[in-house]
This record gives sequence, C-alpha cells and structure tokens, in this order.
Amino acid sequence: MNKVEAIIRPERMEAVKDALTDAGFVGMNFVNVTGRGVQRGIVHTGRGGEEYRVDMLPKSKIEIVVKDSDTDKAVNVIVEAARTGAIGDGKIFVIPVGDAIRVRTGERGESAL
Repeated sequence: MNKVEAIIRPERMEAVKDALTDAGFVGMNFVNVTGRGVQRGIVHTGRGGEEYRVDMLPKSKIEIVVKDSDTDKAVNVIVEAARTGAIGDGKIFVIPVGDAIRVRTGERGESAL
C-alpha cells in the first residue's frame, strides 16, 4: 500500500476530488495548508509602487491510501486534474504504508482500505 499526498492549487481541489471519485478512489482526506515551493512565493506591487513578497501561499493537500497496483493510476488522475501548466501547480509524494487498520471491524492491510 502507498499513501499519495498531493499539494495542489485550492481552485483545482473540486476537479481533483471529482476525478479521483470517477476513477474509483472515494476515500480521501483534504486539508487547507500554506506553503511554498521553488518559486518561494509571489511579489505584489501596492498602490504606491511598493513591492511586498507573499512567501507562503494557500494550497490544498489531498491524502489517499491505495493498493500498490493502483498507485500509478491515482497519481496520473491527480496530475491530469490538477495541472494548469503554470508554476505552482503542486507536488505529489508517494509514501509506503506498512499497515492499515479499519477501526470498526479490526480488518488489516488492503482489506481495510
């Protein structure tokens, strides 16, 4: 099993959620986060011409745990739904999961997904 964490633009969250659901990945967690990537934020120009840097930008993080065989499919769905082609589209991290336990039944492993 793998945990897929995707940091994406907040405005792409609904599209990614819908695409994952359509692909059969219905269990997911979502949280609003702030962060920065390689671009280290953005520069705004105020009314008087003064510049100020916003170095922590709002992002959305989606977390799903999938079977090993579904990892590439889940990643591809996220990439296609989240991509705008502009800097700041996000990152995806794939993390091995040692075990999963369904609290209600005690099921373990992939059957708990």
